Amino acid sequence: MRTILWWGRSDPDYSRNRIVLNLLSEMGWRIEFFRPVSSLLGRAQAFFQRPETPQLIWVPCFRQRDMHSALFWARRWRCPLVFDPLISAYQKEVFEKEKWPANERPAVRLRAWEGDLFRQADMVIADTRLHAQFYIDTFGLDPGKVSVVYVGAEDAVFRASDTEPAEAPLEVLFYGSFLALQGPDIIIDAAMAIENKKIQWVLLGDGDLRPRLEARSRELPNVRFEPWTPYELLAQRLGRAHILLGIFGTTPKAAMVIPNKVFQAMAVGRPLITRRSEAYPQQVQDSEVIGWVPPGNARAIAGKVAKMAADPHGLMLRGRKTRQLYDQYFSLSHLRRQLQTVLDKVMAAQK
Repeated sequence: MRTILWWGRSDPDYSRNRIVLNLLSEMGWRIEFFRPVSSLLGRAQAFFQRPETPQLIWVPCFRQRDMHSALFWARRWRCPLVFDPLISAYQKEVFEKEKWPANERPAVRLRAWEGDLFRQADMVIADTRLHAQFYIDTFGLDPGKVSVVYVGAEDAVFRASDTEPAEAPLEVLFYGSFLALQGPDIIIDAAMAIENKKIQWVLLGDGDLRPRLEARSRELPNVRFEPWTPYELLAQRLGRAHILLGIFGTTPKAAMVIPNKVFQAMAVGRPLITRRSEAYPQQVQDSEVIGWVPPGNARAIAGKVAKMAADPHGLMLRGRKTRQLYDQYFSLSHLRRQLQTVLDKVMAAQK
């Protein structure tokens, strides 16, 4: 059996990692884990621990710091290395957090450091084609060494339900970590624009922006905040809502991603409202099943909610069509085909 060495201090239980690990196992790969006590000690620890020589090394999401040691051993063992960063540290610090302008020395250094890591990988995985293009343009990657594998959702957890939510109040649900990318402040603006008290807006989760938004909406009877729901109960909670919300931020990254919450909302078969983005396949962009709105536009969100709420009996039909769209473009079988393409490319290059 072929072996993949899962390298670094990652969280195997993180949804992206769990999906990839399960798919790789289904595809006949044996997964071994190498978790150094410190990313800085990974190269030396492998000398003493002596992992079995694999056919491929996989560095999972967020583990840029583990790349140096993984690259050393990939070259020593003469096996390919696949890097699935999910996010770029340079993109996050410079364009999301706006810590420095792109031309300042710390930003230039970070771009050079991360670009060097990306270029040494045999394959870099991006979660959308726009993210793939960002990596190619920003770090000078060979387009043939960048592939797309969607984030997706765990089909066994996020199942469509035929149970119709309670009739009233009609519940519009957002869940997330209250980041600017997600646009929770825009959701509050949308809630303020609707006077219909029979529509309840629920914001579930926690994060930096939540205290300020709670203070802002304290006098709004149609807005409610809920704490994090355990992951295994999240699908059930989503299924009790009539309409689910995606992201609405205006940041560069918001335009490039298809977030977990969108895949999961589609998988549970509830109507979805989210910002327009070219990150989606063209057929999905063209679909009227999704409630597309311009980024940052609270009035457009309010208008979509009001329109859907005016046809409560049509919500279940729209939800079923949303699940069908998910099955067609984003299901685990689709992700498996994308992953197989990655493996075929890197293994063929070794022959």
